[in-house]
Amino acid sequence: MDQVVLITGAANGIGRAIALELAKHHYDVVINYLTSEARALELQKTISETYGVRCLAIRADISKEEEVDAMVSEIEEKLGGVDVLINNAAVDLSNLFHLKTADEFRRTLDVNVVGAYNCAKRVYPHMKEKEYGRIVNISSTNGINTYYPMCFDYDASKAALNSLTHDLAMQFAPHIHVNAIAPGFIGTEKELEGYDEEFLKMETDKILVRRYGEPEEVAYLVCFLISDEANYINNTILRIDGGQYGSC
Repeated sequence: MDQVVLITGAANGIGRAIALELAKHHYDVVINYLTSEARALELQKTISETYGVRCLAIRADISKEEEVDAMVSEIEEKLGGVDVLINNAAVDLSNLFHLKTADEFRRTLDVNVVGAYNCAKRVYPHMKEKEYGRIVNISSTNGINTYYPMCFDYDASKAALNSLTHDLAMQFAPHIHVNAIAPGFIGTEKELEGYDEEFLKMETDKILVRRYGEPEEVAYLVCFLISDEANYINNTILRIDGGQYGSC
């Protein structure tokens, strides 16, 4: 496997699980991070030593076009270009409605939507030249039918990411496939932090399988979606939520 995959926000949580799963399947992996340098470097070391694939860890704020350009230029110089892009990086600045600021709203949109656009636009020339590419946007059921007033800016950003997925698929056809995955309640360390058992039970009762998901389960779906077995899947939003229903 000579394909190079760039995973944004890959130092922790779902992004980390995706990086490990794809390395296990012999993809060369680029770990993008912003603040979690120690975690990113530790993951790079683990992947290189365990799976023997090429692995880079690159710091970049994906909301800034010039930093995305520098990151992808480094990948092109060292690994030859990005064949698979996983737009995973996201922020969720949860706050009460009357305390939420316009700056917080803008930051959420800048990372969750503009960041995905910046990365897709920058990797497009290489994919177009090769007549091959896979882009997976990590969205959320929050952008479909699960809404939380404390994170309405996050909900709006994920709905926008779903729309961006459809537009990019149309723009990049026929050789570059663009899809999104919409996870429900996934039990990352950050997601579970501060929740008591009563709240967790209330939330899992809304899920048909009566449990929250694991980051690795999202990674399995990503691995399938970028594989040859999924060559006829394009321009779609795939939910992975255990049969989640209802909002708070």
